[in-house]
Order: sequence, then C-alpha cells, then structure tokens
Amino acid sequence: MTVKQLSLPELVTACGQLGVPGVGLWREPVQSYGVEATAKLVRDAGLTVTTLCRGGFLTAVDPEERTAALADNRRAVDEAAALGTDTLVLVSGGLPPGTKDLRAARERIADALTELAPYAEDHGVRLAIEPLHPMFASDRCVVSTLAQALDLAERFPAHQVGVTVDTYHIWWDDRAPAQIARAGAAGRIHTFQLADWTTPLPAGVLNGRGQIGDGSIDMREWRGYVEAAGYTGPIEVELFNEELWARDGREVLAETAERFVEHVIG
Repeated sequence: MTVKQLSLPELVTACGQLGVPGVGLWREPVQSYGVEATAKLVRDAGLTVTTLCRGGFLTAVDPEERTAALADNRRAVDEAAALGTDTLVLVSGGLPPGTKDLRAARERIADALTELAPYAEDHGVRLAIEPLHPMFASDRCVVSTLAQALDLAERFPAHQVGVTVDTYHIWWDDRAPAQIARAGAAGRIHTFQLADWTTPLPAGVLNGRGQIGDGSIDMREWRGYVEAAGYTGPIEVELFNEELWARDGREVLAETAERFVEHVIG
C-alpha cells in the first residue's frame, strides 16, 4: 500500500533492486492480478509475502451481511495460504448503522472468530487483530487498543489468533508498551508495522500516515519494545499518503528503505 501506484511486477522488481526481502500485500491488487499469478511472481523473485491485508469487518448485525463477511474472510484465508504467508491482518469493522453499542460489536467479532480461527488454522494461517486509532472506532474498527485486541485474541490459541502492532495506531497509548510485553509473552505478536504520525491530518483522516521520520513517533523506541517482547519477525512499513502516491513509486520505495535504516535500525 505504501507504493500502490506501482503494479505488482514493478513492485517486485523494485524490491529486488533495493534488497527488500519481503512484501506485505493487499487483497485488491492481488485479486486484480490473480492470486496464483501473484504467488508465482513473488516466489520467482525470491521474495516472501509477509502478510496479507485485510480480513475482518465482522461487526454486522444483519444475518445476510454476517454470512457474507464470514465467506469473504474464508476467501481471504485461502488467498493468504496460496500466497505463502502465514498471517492475515484483520481490521475488525466499525459500528453498524443505527447502533451505538461498542461492547456488543466486539462480541460479534469474537463470535465470528470462533468460526474463522479453526478454518484459518486448517490452512496454516494466523489471524492478526489490528487495533486502530480511536478516531476510526465508529466506521472502521471498534478495537482501538492493544489491550482490547488481546482480550479478544486470548479467547483462542496463540497459533490461531494474535495481534498486529502498528505504531501509527498505538503510539499515543501509554499502556501499549506493557501490552506489547503481554502479547510477546504469549506469542501473539503476529506482525509489526510502522507509519509515522504527522499533523495536520488530511480530510477524511484515512490517508494521513506519515513517512518514517517525518512525524512524532520514535521508531527505534517501538522497535525496542517489540524486540524486548521476543518478536523476531518481519517489520513492515505501511503508509497511506496521497502525496507519496503522487510521486514515482520507485523513488518512494527507495526513500522508505533509507528512512527505515536511518530511523528504525539506527
């Protein structure tokens, strides 16, 4: 998503040239290119698919909408398995129209996971619940903190359900470091993602993720938290940013790799 202006072949080529060993993919471009074709493209380039994004949106009240959501998530699991990644990121969903009960919405997520988690395990895929910043609670994700994500995940075995640690969404929460330790102790950190917080936010707020080093987040500090918690997996950079998308994608990818070395590796 950081360089969505690149086609999948262009992305794979650029990653190879820069020495980037893995890529987190989004379902829409994968579906457009073809799941099996994407798997072959990435595999032939020697890249690893680190995660697939996204499943989720599991808060529907309407029975038909719930059935459709579950079916779509099963397809997402199938796609993740075909791509060779063991992690499907879940954005849980916001409040359904006409409802205001956050607790009930979170319980519907748990109910859905009861069906989806065993299915994912059967396909060698883990589900990674991603808490989103509270500004998205109404329309996109009623899970706003790592504590809430872990409270859901811990109803299931760690090899079935864990969490996504994303700096953009949790950097403001002074309880997050302790929750990262909690997640690490249970083996539930399934992926670690980076984006910086820059202000002012754009209209609509969704595409406000800043390039690493441009904002308020100490990336080395957060890397330290996850590593202290025992996480040794890939670190992804996931940026939604109209200004970055308007630039040459290869240039943005190279800049992102440079910023990663400077601000994360140190």
